[in-house]
Amino acid sequence: MPTIDTGDTAWVLAAAALVMFMTPGLALFYGGLVRSKNVLGTVMESFIALGVVAVVWFVAGYGIAFGRDVGLVLGMPAGLGVAGADPVAFAPTIPGSAFAAFQMMFAVITPALIAGAFAERMRFGAYVMFIALWSLLVYSPIAHWVWGGGFLGANGIGALDFAGGTVVHISAGAAALATIVFIGRRQGYPRRAFIPHNVPLVLLGAGLLWFGWFGFNSGSALTSSPSAALAFTTTFLAPMGTLVVWALLDLMRNGKVTAVGAATGIVVGLVAITPAAGFVSPMSGLILGCLAAFPSYYALVWRARTRLDDSLDVVAAHGLGGTVGALLTGVFAEKAWNGTTDGVLFGNPGQFLIQATAVGAAIVYSGVGSFALLKLIGLVMPLRAEGNEEGVGMDVTQHGEEAYAEGEAAILVLPTGDVKVGATAMAAEGGRA
Repeated sequence: MPTIDTGDTAWVLAAAALVMFMTPGLALFYGGLVRSKNVLGTVMESFIALGVVAVVWFVAGYGIAFGRDVGLVLGMPAGLGVAGADPVAFAPTIPGSAFAAFQMMFAVITPALIAGAFAERMRFGAYVMFIALWSLLVYSPIAHWVWGGGFLGANGIGALDFAGGTVVHISAGAAALATIVFIGRRQGYPRRAFIPHNVPLVLLGAGLLWFGWFGFNSGSALTSSPSAALAFTTTFLAPMGTLVVWALLDLMRNGKVTAVGAATGIVVGLVAITPAAGFVSPMSGLILGCLAAFPSYYALVWRARTRLDDSLDVVAAHGLGGTVGALLTGVFAEKAWNGTTDGVLFGNPGQFLIQATAVGAAIVYSGVGSFALLKLIGLVMPLRAEGNEEGVGMDVTQHGEEAYAEGEAAILVLPTGDVKVGATAMAAEGGRA
């Protein structure tokens, strides 16, 4: 009979709190990257997920992801609500409620990641409906496929995903691509420059994400064990490697190392090590992080030359970063460290093909499912903010607030048709309030 281990329980509870902390960190990271008139709207897209997605997870999502397996595709919920005090098969040394709470934090942050792709132009109500349905109908099934006994995980083809490279980042990246294709570009893109309004906020958000990521990765061991320690160490090393390589690429291309680039490199390294964290050696983790910088960096450079408006580059950072990490897990996995299986470099070339299969399944399902959900929601309510709403900004039009209001709030329409908000409006002349 399984028994509760107090050390394991304490660590998983602490890790769940760290992962929860990542969502406010993401809010600051994304909030600093947008224009000042959209910072509250962008931050709120992360914070609302803490409520909406958590409720959906408690009521039904957990059951779909980790309930009794139905044909290796879906879980069958035992009833409403999450697991109780008794251990579950996926985590036999901690209370089931602790496991469900830990997994809930993953379910929360994943749809919040997608929001960066369509920042500054999606209506808040449509966004809330999208993340509620997406977490239930897209995220939970993929979580079941990989972690809950489905056809991609240990009970199926044997794909390796320690902490969510496939479940979280690849699924979010595919959904991000579907949303930006469906919703379209921001007004003025690509003619107009969209400059981050607060770079220190971006760096603070990246730091908080890195801090919380230790719970994200090493907590996924679900025990206080050598596996958790390995994941903790690789979560240090991989983004350090990515940061160094990213800075060198910036220096060679632009002659300068940018702060936004450094923050982005850290996040890419964290994304890439996520599927591999407990499966590769520390040195392999460092090498993986260094290698992961190249595809995402040059994808960002390429995207900036196109008309594809991925506002905060979710596809390159999370979709491509997660894909590279998942594939390299099949290269660097080492049984001497993980006790499970080897990768290509250690005599098991078939693992790479298994990883590629899981990557492809997640991309297709999330991409197609996300597009279908957007189409469905669009039949009920408009997804895209109207032109004048986008011009004024999401903060005022969607939330009735300003992040940096000075004095009495005001909105002024100038004879030229331009819109001024807040202190800018108060100082402007020749317009109508």
